Amino acid sequence: MKKIHSVLLLSGLLLLSGCNPNVSSESVESSITTSIEEKTLTQVFYQNAVFNADFPDPSIIRHTDGTFYTFATGARIIKSKDLAAWTEIDRAIPNPTWGTSGAGLWAPDVQYINGKYIMYYSLSRWDDPNPGIGIATASHPEGPWTDHGKFFNSVEIGVNNSIDPMVFQDDDGRIYMFWGSFRGIYAIELTSDGLGFKDGSVENAALNKVHVAGYTTDRNLDVSTYEGVYIIKKDGFYYMFLSTGQCCSGDYTYNVKVGRSTSILGEYTDHLNRSMKQGAVGYGVVNQNAHFIAVGHNSIIQDDAGTYFILYHGFDATISSRNARKLLLDKLNWDKDNWPSTLGTVPSNNYRPGPELYL
Repeated sequence: MKKIHSVLLLSGLLLLSGCNPNVSSESVESSITTSIEEKTLTQVFYQNAVFNADFPDPSIIRHTDGTFYTFATGARIIKSKDLAAWTEIDRAIPNPTWGTSGAGLWAPDVQYINGKYIMYYSLSRWDDPNPGIGIATASHPEGPWTDHGKFFNSVEIGVNNSIDPMVFQDDDGRIYMFWGSFRGIYAIELTSDGLGFKDGSVENAALNKVHVAGYTTDRNLDVSTYEGVYIIKKDGFYYMFLSTGQCCSGDYTYNVKVGRSTSILGEYTDHLNRSMKQGAVGYGVVNQNAHFIAVGHNSIIQDDAGTYFILYHGFDATISSRNARKLLLDKLNWDKDNWPSTLGTVPSNNYRPGPELYL
């Protein structure tokens, strides 16, 4: 943001100009403008991938100094001033050990709540019988981070494949966690510090959890349903972004859909008024193309002009090796009915204008 001029300094200089007939108030104001550094709204240009290395399941947050931080599977952290050029820093925490043997830290979500950065992370492995969600905290996005261990696991909360947490702070101060992966998306309310269950215990949370998308958790895993939930609120609607399809092998059909609701806990519906509590529905946000495939697991940030940008991962479609999910960035365009998508509903590949930021 622009630096604020000192009222006392301005008053003093204008008084001085009034006592000196050779110095006009206009020249004083001009000297103030040129002598005090100001930031200007600057258009950033970029080309995907904005981080050309494996960086899956990105979660973005902006620090008070304007720096953007993005967290990924493995508790990796990168930072940027402009969303286009990124630098990697130390991992947030070592791999936790409270889960199933061989489980790794996946898909962290970082939020700033009551003066504290909170990381909600998944602990899982492929075909994990009981993955779960843990919590870590820090006073700064770069840490040091303190791992507080398990929040809940799948068996305790009664949701199969309990991974991919996302926490949303509503306008009234209430805090909700959404989570799940192809076995139903569920939500619970948290305490005001974001560190506990509003219902007091995991047993009560299990009883009171709300099913918001996909089939109920008693159904078998179905990739026509969803994971990687992300919530934003815009113009009176809660938008629930979800990833669906085959993410990591085979057909690589991963993509992002969205539904919306006027209530935080739903019911969420798509542009055809279909309930999101099933498979193969949702308004298309971004699909693969000839440049990037299996695109999804997004987070969303606004630039200083108020424009929404989606940050997500995708494999480079031009190479045969599928071992790196690159970090992608694109503007969200909103249609006449207020539904969002990337340009052409695909990832961009050309050098293009991006976020507008005070730099």
